[in-house]
Amino acid sequence: MAVAEFKKITAFKTAADFAAHIKEMGLPFGLVEEVKPGKESRLGEKVEHNGHVIGNRWAILPMEGWDCLPDGNPSEYTLRRWSRFAASGAKLLFGTEAAAVMTEGRSNTRQLMMTEDTYDAMAKASEMMRKVHEEKFGNADDLYIGLQLTHSGRYSHPYDDMKLASVTAYSHPLLDKKFGSSPANVVSDDELKRIIERFIDAAKLAYKAGFNFVDIKHAHGYLGHELLSAHTRPGEFGGSFENRTRFFRDIADGIAAEVPGLEVAMRLSFADFLPWMRQEDGSGLPMEWDKSKPYIYAFGGDGTGEGMNFDEPVKFVKMAQQHGVSMICGTIGSPYYNPHIQRPAAYAVSDGYLPPVDPLYNVAKHISAAAAMKKACPEVKFIGSGYTYLQEYLPNVGEWVLENGMADFIGIGRMVLSYPEMCADSLAGKTLDKRHICRTFGDCTSAPRNGMISGCYPLDDYYKVLPEALRLKNIKRSLKMGK
Repeated sequence: MAVAEFKKITAFKTAADFAAHIKEMGLPFGLVEEVKPGKESRLGEKVEHNGHVIGNRWAILPMEGWDCLPDGNPSEYTLRRWSRFAASGAKLLFGTEAAAVMTEGRSNTRQLMMTEDTYDAMAKASEMMRKVHEEKFGNADDLYIGLQLTHSGRYSHPYDDMKLASVTAYSHPLLDKKFGSSPANVVSDDELKRIIERFIDAAKLAYKAGFNFVDIKHAHGYLGHELLSAHTRPGEFGGSFENRTRFFRDIADGIAAEVPGLEVAMRLSFADFLPWMRQEDGSGLPMEWDKSKPYIYAFGGDGTGEGMNFDEPVKFVKMAQQHGVSMICGTIGSPYYNPHIQRPAAYAVSDGYLPPVDPLYNVAKHISAAAAMKKACPEVKFIGSGYTYLQEYLPNVGEWVLENGMADFIGIGRMVLSYPEMCADSLAGKTLDKRHICRTFGDCTSAPRNGMISGCYPLDDYYKVLPEALRLKNIKRSLKMGK
């Protein structure tokens, strides 16, 4: 598939110009020409949720920094990032960081963990975030903080960042080829039950450490998400819809029984797709699949591997509501096998490929998926994602999405690494600082893909001076996939 030619966002000098371009492309979203400050905007509205008041509709998405201490405790890099989240102006910190519940489930040797060994530092970090927020904004009573709990499953690297130690839900006909997995990597039912207990233990510690909620990750092809498509798995955790969702139910019910004061939320991939592979010329292609057979391995897919069907995701969310879930952060695709969908960007990461279509088409997929789920499950509060590629027009589109009832919160991920003040600046009616707007260069992903800590190396002076910055630049140059 050829690399797409498209106009970069910086080519549009006004919101009106960008709005006209979106309309010309026929995309199912729009934007307001001017974002009003503070309480005059939808972004500035307070939200009542489960007895709490969340102070506005900006949310920070959970991420991984690949920069914690080897024992899973937060490092100075981690605490700096969390401090910037707390000072961003967003009132919902959805998940803060992806925390592994056990060593075998770490995506890298420096992933955060939520265990007895990390509890003291995590409690101090939780308290620190509230203090930073209060010092900057006057109080932290309307700040709502969660911790994402995860097991990386197929993408586990617990002992060596360059060596997979996959824990898979089932034998996948394409992903096993792409990542070198085998039937020997498939986790047993007994081991899944042990993992469930580790989630519950981690949730108890998170509650004790001062987090308002935990996010049970079911996204991006990690273990919880992969189980949702385990049609071919035998036993208690595969085959039927009831069995494929048992992992989530048992975790949620266990938390409700042992930590009744802790809210359970979820990061959920609403739709998945065929995995893609990078070609020698830097372009990408989906892996070959016999189109005479339905592609059953994409939860939320339409059977072709290319489209979306929300019947099962809606069924799952309605079921999750019965188990206490009333807040979901949505996403689509995977950063490991179709990053152009999951993280719309103008540039390729070091192990990725150049965009096959204008990234705006995939931004539209994110917005449409969240809107469809919100329409089907109106009682649930949905946090939208996939907005970073919109760059200086992100607040304008976010405001439009909220005005049209297509999500309840606007979530930002990569953008907050380079420009955490975007939330506060937009709410204050300030002109955005274009020097710090994320342009989707992908360094925050390319660095960890090559064994380095994540961060915004192009725009954050803190990372620019690190020796990793030069190393990363040389890697990108060698791949001819830099700016």
